[in-house]
Amino acid sequence: MMFPWVSAALLSAESGHVIGLRLSRIAFGGVAAVDECFLMVNEKIDAALEAQVAMVAGGSAATVIERYREHVASNEKRLRLS
Repeated sequence: MMFPWVSAALLSAESGHVIGLRLSRIAFGGVAAVDECFLMVNEKIDAALEAQVAMVAGGSAATVIERYREHVASNEKRLRLS
């Protein structure tokens, strides 16, 4: 991407939306809330490790940001549909 800050700004906005969806699910409680919490923590760990590997392999910050946006988009789709 020509302007990596645009991707970072989009990631920020998209993440905020997913945070709201997740908080709604957690607020309802029950098994779905517990499952969401475990999934969220595991996804954060996996994404951090993936970012580390990408950077060590010579990837750019823009590449990592775009990959995070893909993760956020899949979470948004999953949370919106369920």
